[in-house]
Amino acid sequence: YDFDKTLSPGDMQEYGFLPGIGARPDTFWAECREFSLKHKADSVLAYMCMMLQKSRQAGVPITRERLRAHGAGVEFFPGVADWFDRINARGRALNLTVEHYIISSGLREIIEGSPIAGNFKAVFAASYCYGADGAAFWPSTAVNYTSKTQYLFRINKGILDVTNDVDLNNFTPEDRRSVPFPNMIYLGDGLTDVPCMKLTRLKGGHSVAVYPPGGDSRVADDLLFQDRVDYALEADYRAGGELERAVMTMIEKIGAADECARLHADHLDAAQARRDVYNSCETRF
Repeated sequence: YDFDKTLSPGDMQEYGFLPGIGARPDTFWAECREFSLKHKADSVLAYMCMMLQKSRQAGVPITRERLRAHGAGVEFFPGVADWFDRINARGRALNLTVEHYIISSGLREIIEGSPIAGNFKAVFAASYCYGADGAAFWPSTAVNYTSKTQYLFRINKGILDVTNDVDLNNFTPEDRRSVPFPNMIYLGDGLTDVPCMKLTRLKGGHSVAVYPPGGDSRVADDLLFQDRVDYALEADYRAGGELERAVMTMIEKIGAADECARLHADHLDAAQARRDVYNSCETRF
């Protein structure tokens, strides 16, 4: 999953961080954009730099603890709170293990402090380096729309340590990869998710574009028309909703494909055993 505007209706900084330093969201994001254009800076690095500057000016340095505390106030779309338990239960009923991951341009510490953090096997997101005084002083990771695809391969290969680039780039046979691409479902909300959406689909997986319940669907619809996603659905995660039905159907499809592959392998083994018997008989006679 993406996070902002996919699981949560707003940008995570707007629920705690910006009110805490007395900043208006529209003014803050406009300044981030101005900074990015002036310095030809990556948009994620630009907002991270502006957060450092603004927090220092307000006398409220960024620390891990403060960011995680802000995560407690993040709001979510309807049904997100118990979504993961329902999806996991459906997977177990099909004898499948479901794993949930976040790939976000937002801040890892805020996500880790959110009420849903315990549902994720790994959270890939932007983060800071922290000094001896506990205050952030430099970005350690910045996740933009193209670098997001790196983390799909980390999930695919099971290389979840972001400092381990050697194993990530080494060749890994398809049958030894932790999560095959055809078993992946990617949920995002917009253009910053397009590389992940497209890659997941090209590799045989499924991609879903979500939009606010009752809100503007034009971006999600365009992604569907452009063949970048399989579905454009409201971000309504409640039980019995259209999004739940779609995702559970995809999980059932993944389970059926896995069962077909197992049957194929069993039949190959049986056919080989019969061939061995025939060859043995021909040798004797």
